[in-house]
Amino acid sequence: QVQLVESGGGLVQAGGSLRLSCAASGGTFSNYHMGWFRQAPGKEREFVAGIRKSGGNTYYADSVKGRFTISRDNAKNSVYLQMNSLKPEDTAVYYCAVNDRLLFSRSTTAHDYWGQGTQVTVSS
Repeated sequence: QVQLVESGGGLVQAGGSLRLSCAASGGTFSNYHMGWFRQAPGKEREFVAGIRKSGGNTYYADSVKGRFTISRDNAKNSVYLQMNSLKPEDTAVYYCAVNDRLLFSRSTTAHDYWGQGTQVTVSS
């Protein structure tokens, strides 16, 4: 079973930055598309950013495009989310997830393994 551990969340003022990390173990990381999702209280879990196996293609939700950057380091079995210009609307629990299928997907259901999440709180 693939294990994922997120870190880097915390409390930050609006306009600030955070860098989230997700460390994977128990699988072949380079075989997986990876995604970041978030879930705020009372809302559905939503796609934030994704990256293909090779790291050559990245995808973003419109709400974070231009502010967030996803990257991966296959040698370190890790995926990252650099979050700049944070807004209170970004407040949520952030999860990394594994898509071990052939094709990249933004869908929650396409991801088979999930981390425990890390809380990001942006104050106004």
